[in-house]
Amino acid sequence: MRLVAYDNCDELLNGLRTATAKQVTPWGLDGPALLKVPDGSLPAPEAADGRAGKGVQQPQEHSGTNVHEAGADEPDLVKTDGRRIVVISRNKLQVIDPATRKVAHKLDLPVRGPGMYPGGGDSQLLLSGDRVLVMTRESPKGIDVMPRTDMPKPVRTRSQTRLTLVDLAGTPKVVGSMTSETEYVDARQTGSVARIVVKSRPRIDFPVEPHQGQPEQKAVERNRQLVQQAPLSAWLPKFEVRNGSDVKSYTTPCGQVTRPASYTGTTMLSVLTVDLGKGLGDPDPAGVVADGQTVYGTGASLYVTGTPPQSVTWGRRTPKPVDQRTDIHKFDVRGQGRPKYVASGSVQGDLLNQYSLSEHAGHLRVATTTMPMTAPGSPDTPTGSTAPPRSESTVRVLAQQGAKLTTVGEIGGLGKGERIYSVRFIGPKGYVVTFRQVDPLYVLDLSDPTKPRSTGELKITGYSAYLHPTADGKLLGVGQDADTKGRTLGTQVSLFDVAGAPKRVDTFRLPQSSSATEFDSHAFLYWAKSGLTVIPVSRHTTGGGEALVLKVGAQGIDKAGTVRHPDTGYEVPVQIQRSLVVGDTLWTISSEGARATSVTTLDDQGWLRF
Repeated sequence: MRLVAYDNCDELLNGLRTATAKQVTPWGLDGPALLKVPDGSLPAPEAADGRAGKGVQQPQEHSGTNVHEAGADEPDLVKTDGRRIVVISRNKLQVIDPATRKVAHKLDLPVRGPGMYPGGGDSQLLLSGDRVLVMTRESPKGIDVMPRTDMPKPVRTRSQTRLTLVDLAGTPKVVGSMTSETEYVDARQTGSVARIVVKSRPRIDFPVEPHQGQPEQKAVERNRQLVQQAPLSAWLPKFEVRNGSDVKSYTTPCGQVTRPASYTGTTMLSVLTVDLGKGLGDPDPAGVVADGQTVYGTGASLYVTGTPPQSVTWGRRTPKPVDQRTDIHKFDVRGQGRPKYVASGSVQGDLLNQYSLSEHAGHLRVATTTMPMTAPGSPDTPTGSTAPPRSESTVRVLAQQGAKLTTVGEIGGLGKGERIYSVRFIGPKGYVVTFRQVDPLYVLDLSDPTKPRSTGELKITGYSAYLHPTADGKLLGVGQDADTKGRTLGTQVSLFDVAGAPKRVDTFRLPQSSSATEFDSHAFLYWAKSGLTVIPVSRHTTGGGEALVLKVGAQGIDKAGTVRHPDTGYEVPVQIQRSLVVGDTLWTISSEGARATSVTTLDDQGWLRF
């Protein structure tokens, strides 16, 4: 796996046309078109509510977003700098003054989406100084997800990403926006500079009713002709920036687009640069003709990984095995300019999430699971075999050699017949949890990149879906308890001693419950100063949500209490989604509001309804 730069725009266009034409179906590059419904125009942003809060307080000691790597902040629903807490809920920014425990300001955001939960339609925040950048995956304009019988003809729709820059100095106000027909993937921030990853599909107007009495192959040939006639602008996304009445458009220069040696041309990754302190302008996009799903970043490097789409030939009857691999692209993001592509590589198998990646001492560690998969119509078992092949997981160590990320060491055979449920790399150590019926926790020594080895394995019931290091060198796991047959029983928090052979020191269980921490690491809070640990849980019997507050020490786990938010009277119970510490106050956040609680006693200090 390597990336190749194009010599000129003509070569870029010809290559994209040829690769994309091979992928079309009777419907184009996507499925059947959706139905359009009556739609009002997007409302202009309203002014802030005008309530004059007190002057900005001095920052207090505070927790931050639970991120993978120090120096690479991650977007989230809530941000704090110790002076203010910024939350997005129902397409509004809520700015809380933690000193007075009051909502100081509210601001309606010009974003399109349902806005039912913190995050607007689907929004995240980054904070730097007095600036907030809101990144939103917007709903396609005029589209109803529930088709109705009185609809007009279907239409093609495209995803849209909106960046909204808000100035929090004084009364909050929108100072700029950027829109593009792209799909927001993720972002990382170092200092005031954010690197935003988006992806896009070619903007080619394929017929919404493909057949019209024609055979499917005729529709495919017609769509291939449309691809061959499409201009270069169909593949290169346009970024429209508005600063007041000033509107400018930017695109990716041909010289900043690279491609894998083998590619389909159906997806373009773009890495954008925004300095929150300077405002929105030219995003300096760097483009890769590849797909991307997972972003991992350090202060110096940004990795984007994706599973390549399977090359298809319409009408092919001969099945082909699925090429189950993950492509990895590395960018140098030191400094404030455009990201510099430096290397790419591939590994067999699929990643779980960004914690499956870790850069350490000049090497990249990657944990993947290879599942027995074949293309539709392929046999499920190999010739002469009476049982399907078993899944297994592997940890590989990659080194950059020129423009390639090359495997220099690996350890395989982990969790045969199982898949990875959580991974954590800490310095030269690696911890991998696999699960099917029991939970093997593998401890790996990666100090020699060319000879990684397993130094211990602990088999217990249940599994940990998130792993977190504690202040005294132990490992905390949040997941599910389970019986010996693998049936889950409820939330389980485990404390592991991994100094030698791994052993479980203590366990806290909450039957018939689950936690968002299992799939969203930002929902987890660990305050190392006191061992305060907070995870949101949902009760299966009532559907109600609460924040489970634990104290984690060297010897074990103790329950400190729970924090709940008032019911709204709606059918859907309130779920606590985030928690943070500012000064001596524990703040818990839900879509309905924020609750202030004493860190030491958990006494209620106030409820702020959004």
